[in-house]
Parts: sequence; structure tokens; C-alpha cells
Amino acid sequence: MQSSQQWVEKYRPRQVKDVAYQEEVIRVLTNTLETGSCPHMLFYGPPGTGKTTTALAIARQLFGPELYKSRVLELNASDDRGINVVRTKIKDFAAVAVGTSKRKNGYLCPPFKIIVLDEADSMTEDAQALFAFTQPSIAVQNALRRTMETYSKVTRFFFICNYVSRIIEPLASRCAKFRFKPLSEVIMSSRILYICKEEGLYLDTAALSTLSSISHGDLRRAITYLQSAARLFGSSISSENLISVSGVVPEKVVEAVLQACRSGNFDFANKEVNNFIAEGYPASQMLTQLFEAIVEENDLSDEQKARISKKLGEADKCLVDGADEYLQLLAVVSNTMKAFSNIPEEFAYEC
Repeated sequence: MQSSQQWVEKYRPRQVKDVAYQEEVIRVLTNTLETGSCPHMLFYGPPGTGKTTTALAIARQLFGPELYKSRVLELNASDDRGINVVRTKIKDFAAVAVGTSKRKNGYLCPPFKIIVLDEADSMTEDAQALFAFTQPSIAVQNALRRTMETYSKVTRFFFICNYVSRIIEPLASRCAKFRFKPLSEVIMSSRILYICKEEGLYLDTAALSTLSSISHGDLRRAITYLQSAARLFGSSISSENLISVSGVVPEKVVEAVLQACRSGNFDFANKEVNNFIAEGYPASQMLTQLFEAIVEENDLSDEQKARISKKLGEADKCLVDGADEYLQLLAVVSNTMKAFSNIPEEFAYEC
């Protein structure tokens, strides 16, 4: 019987040196582990590139298993991080002093605690106001500055986010910044093949390439897809198996919609949109894959691609706001038909 443990956790690196493809970051942080000199840190970059893993690995290697729970506070976006929790739990944790630096069981155990704020760019609005991620009053921003400065001798903050632009300068300037790069296909393939070997799975070259493609440099997503496919389809996994568990729209479906756009026949295009909706694929995913296909289309000028991309962006925003999937996709297809036919934009259909 297969273990119920998530492979993402099972194969998560436990030491900083084991984090893949972030050589510059690891080189700098290794010095922190040797000296115990640790500033506030800001880790940013795409999801699934090792930001949280690195932050937690630093904490484990500094304090060891005995002191980890008492010295490290981790808050994720899924936790309750409203204004009251931030004002009480975080501030109270930051204010408590710890003993002097003293090695214990081979761990450095420096004289400070660590607060890890994961997904710091998606906190609740009230909490964002306190942490100055939005545009609160100057007094609130000063309150955060005073909190970090007052307790800097006994507490370090690790901010983790996908978009560094959502962290305002007063906070970012107090942190050492570390950018995490998207993982290359070679690095991802190497890690996936290692997991396949450990779990007794077989992936051919095409399936391995497909997994890297649909994961977009997100190793966590790739491992999740791999485990889902293994549970559903057994030890031999094909490209089709991976696509079916990932929610990605099959290429033949995307090509059918593009072919309808090229045809110039509105009834044919409407039929393909109806078929797509009936199959239950997410319209937002179709927009993403249509964009990728349009960018690579050789028969379109830059102006035509720009017109289509603009409409794709508008439709994506409407879907986020709760608009009808059929109408938005039909609007995209209609405008794409006009762009393929080089009909001026003012005569394009609007839905």
C-alpha cells in the first residue's frame, strides 16, 4: 500500500546546501550558518523554487530539533493573520528575550528568535496595514519600524513572497534580499528522476519533458503532479497521464479552438467554445495556453498578436471578477477571428 505522506514533504531538503539551483543564495547563507550573524531577510521569486524550504532549513540548522519550536514562529497565508493576531502573537513572540549564544548538540543556537512570514504579499488587508504592505498612515509604518528595530537584538524576520514589489521600501530596506530563480528543465528533471528512482516509477523522455513544461519551473507543482499520476495510473506514467491530473487543456483542444479562429466562421467557432465548456476545462487555463500559442504563431504580425493579447488580458480580468466563462471565451475567439482576418479592431465583436 502506498504511503499517504506527501512527496513534497518527504523529499523537501532539510539542509540549505541541498536546495537546488540557487547557488548564489546558498553561498551567502552558508556564511550565516557558520557565523550565526543573521539579518532580517526577504526571500522572493516564483512559487516552488525553494524559498520556504530555505528559510526553514536555516532555522533548523541554527537551533536544532530541541530549540526549533521555541525559537521559530512560522505564519502562512492560510493561518489567521488578522490585525489582532499580528499585534499580539507576533509582537509577544518578538519581545521575549532568549539566553546568550551557546552551542548545543552541535548546533550554533545564536541568541535570537526567528519569525517566518510566508506568502507575505497575500496577508489580510488589516494585517497588511499593520505591516505596511499597502498604504497605511505614516504612524502605522513607524510602528512597524519601531517593532523591528526595538526587538532586532532578539528577533529576526524572514519575509517570503512571490512579488517583491508588494513589499514597501521601509520594510524591504531593512532586509537582506535574496532572489530565487525559476528552476531550469535540467534541474527539475534531475530531481524528478531521483524521486522516480526512489519510488519505483518509470517516466519516458516525453513524459519528463511534459512534466517540466506544465510545471513552469515550479518543482513543488511538478512533484504533486507526479504523485497524483502515480496514485491514479501506477508505476508507468505517460504524458497523457500527467496532463489529465494537471488540469492543463490538451493541445488538440487548444488547436481546435485556434483552427476555429482561423476559419472565420462564427458558427463553427461558437460550436468549439460550447464543446470546450461542456468538457469542463477551466477557461482561465485556456486563456493562458491560447496566449502561449498566439505568441508562437508565425502567421500573425506583432500588431495582430498585441490585439489578441489585449483581449486575453481583459477576459482574464473579467473571469477573476466572476464573469461568465462562455461569454468571455466567445469574446476572445471572436476578436481573435477578426485579428486573423485583419479586420480593424473597432469592428471586432464584443461580448
